[in-house]
This record gives sequence, C-alpha cells and structure tokens, in this order.
Amino acid sequence: MTEAKQQERTYDEAAITARLAAELPQWRYENGWIRRKYKTHGWKGTLMVINAVGHLAEAAWHHPDIAASYAFVEVKLMNHAAKGITDKDFELARKIEEFVQWRPGADSALEGTPGDDQRFAYIKYDKPA
Repeated sequence: MTEAKQQERTYDEAAITARLAAELPQWRYENGWIRRKYKTHGWKGTLMVINAVGHLAEAAWHHPDIAASYAFVEVKLMNHAAKGITDKDFELARKIEEFVQWRPGADSALEGTPGDDQRFAYIKYDKPA
C-alpha cells in the first residue's frame, strides 16, 4: 500500500441507514458502527460463526470487532483508519451475511443441516422473506 492512497469516503448516518435498509436489512447502525447479531443454538454454532467471520476478515484484511456469548455472535464494522463507515464495511458485511446465512438451495445435491434434530442445529437462520 502506498501512502499516497486517498482517504476513503465515509458515509453520514442518513446514507448508512438507507444503504443498510436497501442492501443489508438485518444490519443496523449504532454508535458509529454497523452491526449484526447472529443467533446460534449454542456454543458450537457460536464458534463456527466466529471462525467464519475471522476467515473472511483476514482474507479481506478488514477486521471487525466481535462480541460473543453462548448463543449469539455480534459483528461490528467500522473503518478505524477512515474514522467512519466506508465501502469496505458494507462489502465485508455483505460477504459475512452471504456466508453465515448460506444454505443449499432446494435444487442442490447437498442436504443442509437437519432442521428437525436439535443435536445438529447450530445457527438460527433468518426466516425467508
């Protein structure tokens, strides 16, 4: 990276909330961060979400803050260098959302996690719109 790189564009609150509503409706803007809480069925699911987010963040070289408990993970994004919300935050949030919420489609050869057996449940997926 060069030092000549321009300062990244930051968005104001109105633009952030409008963009979240249009692109990432499960995310919210609060206290300078865009945030999303993923509910899990327990510690196993929580660790799986944390590891998935960690992989994406490292690959993107843009690192969120993560808060976790037994049955949830909260992901918070804000560009520290730019001191605000930038395109990096929206792009990584979108990738996290796609990855964590992904399930095989109805026409897939993959079965997906059995939803009727709590022994295998790990993420509380959003209900389809």
